[in-house]
Amino acid sequence: MNAKINIAIDGHSSCGKSTIAKAISKRYQMRYIDTGAMYRAICLYCLQNNLISKNKIDETLLEVHLPDIYVEFKYNADKKISETYLNDYNVEGLIRTLEISQSVSLVAKIPIVREKLVLLQQKIGKNKNVVMDGRDIGTKVFPHAELKFFVTASPEVRANRRWEELRKSGEKVSYEEVLSNLKMRDNNDINRKMNPLRMSKDAIKIDNSNISLQDQNDFIFSHIDKILKI
Repeated sequence: MNAKINIAIDGHSSCGKSTIAKAISKRYQMRYIDTGAMYRAICLYCLQNNLISKNKIDETLLEVHLPDIYVEFKYNADKKISETYLNDYNVEGLIRTLEISQSVSLVAKIPIVREKLVLLQQKIGKNKNVVMDGRDIGTKVFPHAELKFFVTASPEVRANRRWEELRKSGEKVSYEEVLSNLKMRDNNDINRKMNPLRMSKDAIKIDNSNISLQDQNDFIFSHIDKILKI
């Protein structure tokens, strides 16, 4: 299938946007782009190159480095997933830590970073057949997307999900730390000056605090089937 549509998925941190996007990608054979991973990769670069100190980014130095930062996705046939590459190095595991989560909002609010990545994201979606998740996909990246979803859940539910993920990966962190970080990220996403997190007027809202993954997917798939006239 080559779906001649783009699907935008926006929402709060740890509400399952990537899980939804991957399910759509698999069912409809659409190309999945994890925009959050792009910002995380640049955040990793900043940390590795000492551009972040005391919760502040040296934006002047980052601007010098930015032309040398290249983020892309490569499909892992064995794992059957797309993995994030930073300057041709697989960083998929490195960008999912709490350390990155604590700093990524600092990177995401920098105008030159957003401009670089939004242009790349729009270029990727030019030929359609793309499902993309993030914070400003429906409002900025794909304002004319054929289908938009806005996903949310209560902070406590989201924090618990994220905490369980981190524990399974072996990272030692408390639920309270995760909840605090999540609330901070929500605040940064909603209040940043450039392309803040907003629900597009034509988006379909999904609160998955108390619904099963299957019920959520069935609801989403029904809307996509209508658009594709399946």
